[in-house]
Amino acid sequence: MAHVTITPPTLYRAAVIGTGFMGRVHARAIAAAGGSVAGIAGSTPDKAREAAADLRAAAVFEDPDAAIAAADVVHVCVPNHLHAPIALAAIAAGKHVVCEKPLATDAATALAMTEAAAAAGVVATVPFVYRFHPMVREARARVASGRIGRVTLAHGSYLQDWLLRPDDDNWRVDADKGGALRAFGDIGSHWCDLLEFVTGDRITAVNAQLATANRERSGREVSTEDIVTLQFATAAGAVGSTVISQVSAGRKNRLLLEVSGTESTLAFDQERPETLWVGGRDQNAVLMRDPDHLHPDAARLARVPAGHAQGYQDCFDAFVADTRAAIDGEAPDGLPAFADGLRAARLAEAVAASARTRDWAEVPR
Repeated sequence: MAHVTITPPTLYRAAVIGTGFMGRVHARAIAAAGGSVAGIAGSTPDKAREAAADLRAAAVFEDPDAAIAAADVVHVCVPNHLHAPIALAAIAAGKHVVCEKPLATDAATALAMTEAAAAAGVVATVPFVYRFHPMVREARARVASGRIGRVTLAHGSYLQDWLLRPDDDNWRVDADKGGALRAFGDIGSHWCDLLEFVTGDRITAVNAQLATANRERSGREVSTEDIVTLQFATAAGAVGSTVISQVSAGRKNRLLLEVSGTESTLAFDQERPETLWVGGRDQNAVLMRDPDHLHPDAARLARVPAGHAQGYQDCFDAFVADTRAAIDGEAPDGLPAFADGLRAARLAEAVAASARTRDWAEVPR
């Protein structure tokens, strides 16, 4: 009998820098991917110690550098203005990096991070995790196959209400920590990434308006926006619009993308991720997430049978699993990398320029 040599996957010993909500989401995804949290570092050692059990951390470190040294992969889950220095330190140490979005608070820094990762030959990914909903992959496959015809229109929204009231506050509100664009950088970037991912097309020009519903929060003036309305045009000739808001009462995390082609329309609502709406001239249908009847790329992300709901954490789990596969030398389809984070930063700067001039702005390729 011939002997078959099986190469085991690389160890996925992760450092999680940042111990808030996102740090916990990352830690659970690391465990689901068969990795381990070698160590964590927080804004203070005490906060890190408090979070250690929940993050299943083997060690607590006083500072990010010590955590980086103990790991093979560094997950950067800190406020936005700290992404670049920590990610660049990890890259310089030869570590793979998973960095929360926005990748950086400006496009020049995002470019430097992308180039540094490429030069170092490390895997560097950004969690645009809505790409990992099976029904998003189904929509993407249908667009790519031509089943909906030529795409002519795309529209939708990303609506939340967690900053509805003047006493709702967070570090993201401060431009020096979160960046000049808050709502767009935080969630608008997700919507634009999903649009470009599903359609395979790119936004080339934008016309944006920004609005701040709460000019003061916790007794201080606010300069970042609560609302963005955006028109856009794409390279392939489609047009569209989206509304981004963190002050829409009752909307918790409602990302809606609708893409219309010359033959049919597809609509995905991530608060109802088990379905994809398919609209036609003669009849409409609601397609259920059933791995036995989906495109193979969608079916591979359907981890449980139809009727057993999947959601946000499942998307994160799949993203980290694909990151691990990339480290092992595979090339998972649709894995968002630093180049996608750079793309989001360039879109953000075009949105800011358009809002400032009250005119259309071109988006650099």
